[in-house]
Amino acid sequence: MQRQPMDLETYSEQALTGPCFICRMLAGDPDYAHEIVYEDEHHVAFLDRWPVLPGKLLVCPKQHLEHAVADFTEPAYLRMMQAVRLVALAAEDVVPGERTYLFSMGSQAGNAHLHWHVARIPEGVPYAEQQFESMKFEKGIVVMSPSECADLADRLRAAIAARTGLN
Repeated sequence: MQRQPMDLETYSEQALTGPCFICRMLAGDPDYAHEIVYEDEHHVAFLDRWPVLPGKLLVCPKQHLEHAVADFTEPAYLRMMQAVRLVALAAEDVVPGERTYLFSMGSQAGNAHLHWHVARIPEGVPYAEQQFESMKFEKGIVVMSPSECADLADRLRAAIAARTGLN
């Protein structure tokens, strides 16, 4: 797995002062385009543009919500978790690894649009380099060519379709 340094200064500036990247992506802004692997009426999932682990995905509500629990009705929260689970199971079908990490991060200060991260920890990563240690931008981001990203997205879409009976 090849890595390159993450430009943390530019990323932080964009997160703190830029527009909501998820809302811009959903509006069709080409500067915020991502490889979408799943979409329904209320949710969207896509490959992370700056993956710290191979095949890392983001799953989010289409509506600009900011609180992981309070902004949802119970049925809407359960639907959100079903979407996260579906994408995570597809990731397990496609991306090799020994465990799947699911977590929601973001901040009212930046990247406020609620999103869940779906990340597979590769086999053989020493324990000291797993969990939060494996998610640090300081370790660099995984390098993938546009064709590798497109291929991965195709395989994830196929896995999701197979799980939902839409293939």
